[in-house]
Amino acid sequence: MTTSIILDRPDAAPRNAAAARAQANARIADDKAMLRTAVELTRDINTPRPTIYWVDMLASAALGYAALAAAIVAPSLGWAVFASVIAVLALYRALSFIHELTHIKHSAVPGFRIGWNLLVGIPMLTPSFMYEGVHNLHHARTRYGTAEDPEYLPLALMKPWTLPVFLLVSILAPVALLFRFAILAPLSWIAPRLRGLVTARYSSLSINPAFRRRAPEGDVKALWRWTEIGAFLWAVALIALVASGTLPLRAFALFLIVASGVAVINQVRTLVAHLWENEGEVMTVTAQYLDTVNVPPPAALPALWAPVGLRYHALHHLLPGLPYHALGEAHRRIAAALEGASPYHKASYRGLPGLVDRLVRSTMTAGRAR
Repeated sequence: MTTSIILDRPDAAPRNAAAARAQANARIADDKAMLRTAVELTRDINTPRPTIYWVDMLASAALGYAALAAAIVAPSLGWAVFASVIAVLALYRALSFIHELTHIKHSAVPGFRIGWNLLVGIPMLTPSFMYEGVHNLHHARTRYGTAEDPEYLPLALMKPWTLPVFLLVSILAPVALLFRFAILAPLSWIAPRLRGLVTARYSSLSINPAFRRRAPEGDVKALWRWTEIGAFLWAVALIALVASGTLPLRAFALFLIVASGVAVINQVRTLVAHLWENEGEVMTVTAQYLDTVNVPPPAALPALWAPVGLRYHALHHLLPGLPYHALGEAHRRIAAALEGASPYHKASYRGLPGLVDRLVRSTMTAGRAR
């Protein structure tokens, strides 16, 4: 499964404009001037600042849990909705630090991985092992956009119904995670065959249904073990508290609704993080950059739906080791240094509506062509 329709049929006519762009992008040579400029202009801001990481994560988590508690005890529906929205946005920001955990050297921000898992990953049933060891494959030079990329599908070339299904899956994510940790986890510990299935299919935050995860090794195995046990204990405790009546059903339902809201926002962000126009070709770094999206200022809303540096996703693909708090300054420096004709400027978009519209139009065209 390492080839694609394009690779197998290089002379075939493109089905639509998105497919034509995909073929053209696959042949884009690396812009060495852009790559060199990006590296040279960011050498002095390449070090993570622990204080920023800790304060941001702790404040986001505290606000999120406080807002969730406020929603539970709110005297009216209006206040409950308002508090729930705050909880979704704050917990989404706190959860987004899982992305940083996959890139920073853990010695650069001591204790952050443990602290994040205890305060956010386990309570939200998304421990870091579900992303660490998976997301790095998305950044591998020869894996991006291929069948071996766990975080890529040619969505722009697929049928329109795939987009609502993509979002619907995220609504059900909290229930699926409860089932994964409360039921499948303990059963898999005593059933080796089931363990293999859980490891390969239900232990990664990926969107490629063909992706199969390998069993963890070394330090990752130890992280996996203790965070999975923690998530299991938390999931079982939640179910037991609800079943015994200790935790009101309303409070549990609000927790699931807020968790679903977090998952839906993340799924929407995922839909516009790339152009999704590659159909299996191995791409150059510049081609990968152009298939990815920056939504820089003056747009303000991306700070909410693409937090923790995710609004500079294309730049992140150029410099994956750059800490999130440096991406804004890096973008300003690089954009000012490179002339308007540089590919660097072509990955910047105005906002969410235009990106969604572009993707929907591409799927409609692709659907008619197939």
